[in-house]
Amino acid sequence: MALVDLTNVTNLIRQSVPNIDDTIVEYIVGYLNETQSGGDGEDVITDFVRPILVDAGGEEERIQKLCERLSELFVQNSSDNTSNNNGLNKLEQPVNMLTTSFISATAGLVAQNVDLEAVSGRKVSTRVDTKKLEKAEAKIKSKMEKRERRSNYEASKLLSKKNNDEFLMQVNPILDYTTTKGKIKDVKVENFDISFGGKRILTNANLSLTYGRRYGLIGRNGIGKSTLLRTMSRREISVPTHVSILHVEQEMEGDDTLAIQAVLSADIWREHLLSEEKLLNLQISELEQNLEEFDEVTLEQKKDAANTRLKEIYQKLEEIESDKAESRALFCRPDLLLLDEPTNMLDIPAVAWLEQYLKKWPSTLLVVSHDREFLDEVATDILHQHSERLDHYKGNFTQFYATKEERRKNHLREYESQMQYRQHLQDFIDRWRYNAKRGPQAQSKIKILEKLPVLEPPEVEVGVTFNPPILQLNDVSFGYPNGPIILSNVNLSVQLDSRIAVVGPNGAGKSTLLKLLTGALEPRSGMMHRHGRLRFAHFMQHHVDQLILDMNAVAFMAQKFPGKIEEEYRRQLGNFGITGMTGLQSLKTLSGGQKSRVSFACLGLQHPHILILDEPTNHLDMDSIDALTNALKGFKGGVILVSHDERFIDSVCTEIWVCESGKVRKFEGDSIKQYREMIVPKEEP
Repeated sequence: MALVDLTNVTNLIRQSVPNIDDTIVEYIVGYLNETQSGGDGEDVITDFVRPILVDAGGEEERIQKLCERLSELFVQNSSDNTSNNNGLNKLEQPVNMLTTSFISATAGLVAQNVDLEAVSGRKVSTRVDTKKLEKAEAKIKSKMEKRERRSNYEASKLLSKKNNDEFLMQVNPILDYTTTKGKIKDVKVENFDISFGGKRILTNANLSLTYGRRYGLIGRNGIGKSTLLRTMSRREISVPTHVSILHVEQEMEGDDTLAIQAVLSADIWREHLLSEEKLLNLQISELEQNLEEFDEVTLEQKKDAANTRLKEIYQKLEEIESDKAESRALFCRPDLLLLDEPTNMLDIPAVAWLEQYLKKWPSTLLVVSHDREFLDEVATDILHQHSERLDHYKGNFTQFYATKEERRKNHLREYESQMQYRQHLQDFIDRWRYNAKRGPQAQSKIKILEKLPVLEPPEVEVGVTFNPPILQLNDVSFGYPNGPIILSNVNLSVQLDSRIAVVGPNGAGKSTLLKLLTGALEPRSGMMHRHGRLRFAHFMQHHVDQLILDMNAVAFMAQKFPGKIEEEYRRQLGNFGITGMTGLQSLKTLSGGQKSRVSFACLGLQHPHILILDEPTNHLDMDSIDALTNALKGFKGGVILVSHDERFIDSVCTEIWVCESGKVRKFEGDSIKQYREMIVPKEEP
């Protein structure tokens, strides 16, 4: 079977688009090579090749002629392959004709090749044009195969580490740092599109990264955040060539490589040059050991060529200070650092260290994360990827959330106002359109209505649903380092509608269990499943330690939850009985109950899915306990609490867990009263 000469294709592309990048040419030719046997060359060139060439800066007229020429080549190749078959095809396997008459209609329909007449044994009338049907099915099948080939080809470009490293070396050349000094290192890319696997990720998007700022990239799973980072690192969008890039991907292969060596290996140019140096030294050594196999002239030529290349390599290694790489590996400073989910698999101390390290990062940072606390600590700006676009917000995640909600409300008000105005015009038109006296006015209103722009309704975000269980512990055991086991073989699950009271003697591990549930403590053994998007609000028994006592309640909330106006903080505090001048008093002057109310007000601003409360009724008066009880009854989420207040437990909770002797079990009774009767011996009459 004759295939299209790809060298000829390469030359045609270069002639038509002289300034095209070598990498893009290689990508196009590689994809055409993968698909040329599929028989859909014309569609591939129109849908795949043409947009890439236009984006590469080619002239429309020359690209059109090139596409026509390529279509001729591939269509002719496809027809040649078809004509060579002479209408005969070799079967992949023998066919048992005896069994074909017993094929079920259902199986045939699934296989999409059923012959109803053969199955039923009678003539079946149909109005369907079988030729058109076959043609339509063939077209759909061709499109599906083409899409699959494109996805497989794009994926294959990412799977091979060797090919990926070679590609990255092409798009990230060794920089002469003396020539990059003084150049602007901001990244600004306008009106770009990104697609992957046949799916559009971004359309006509704009990206602006100011040098020295730290950007958090957020968006729903599968929206294309990792694809955007990969596209930037491969310079498939116009990132300036003098801006150095380091991309730390989300998933990395695990092996026994030393940590320092893994960091050094991320410098692909250094690794490549050192590998080539080793190979050249080996070649020179082999030449000297096998002198008798070569004449003197040939030997000298080979040694000179190897030594010349070796000298070039040493010069480049000296430029990138390879000998000092190990000492500066952990202090590498690319102009643009791309991090994809860096807090995954890190424990709390490691996350805290990373936060402090990145807060001092001197150049540009773009990090993908779903950790709100991490983004609040690190990010100076937020990029929200959604609906095939990027929206920029100043501030950390908490400020983004408040600003986004305000934008949504403003958009909704504007939309409703415009809809009312248009409805008013339409009502006037409907009423007076055919009236002789007011007909001209109605016609004028029609023209006004026609000239109004298309009104886009506000986007409605689809809510996230949690599949049970959202929080589960399986055979979990815990004990502090070098200490005894406090809890062993704990098995329990929590749902969004759970109302659970944890009871037991003091020192049995109730507070420890709550900290395990929130993730503040990690188990020694066992499995703990916690939904990735689950938000907790934890009221600690010693909650006063979390307050800054020299501040007043309003200022404390503004510091902890920035981005709101003072009236919102006052309103939230007022909901918990902190009103008037009390909100402006120093926290250390408030009573224990008032401090508890301030802590409860802070919990409400976290918008949690699960409330975890450790002795919440301590310091509260009766009225406050009643108010807290009613609030928890109306809370649309899960509640887990530790309390010694029996009335409070009976009013709020539907389940009781008993924590004692290092075990946690569910109490089978119906009320806390029954539990009390079980543990308190009856007095003898």
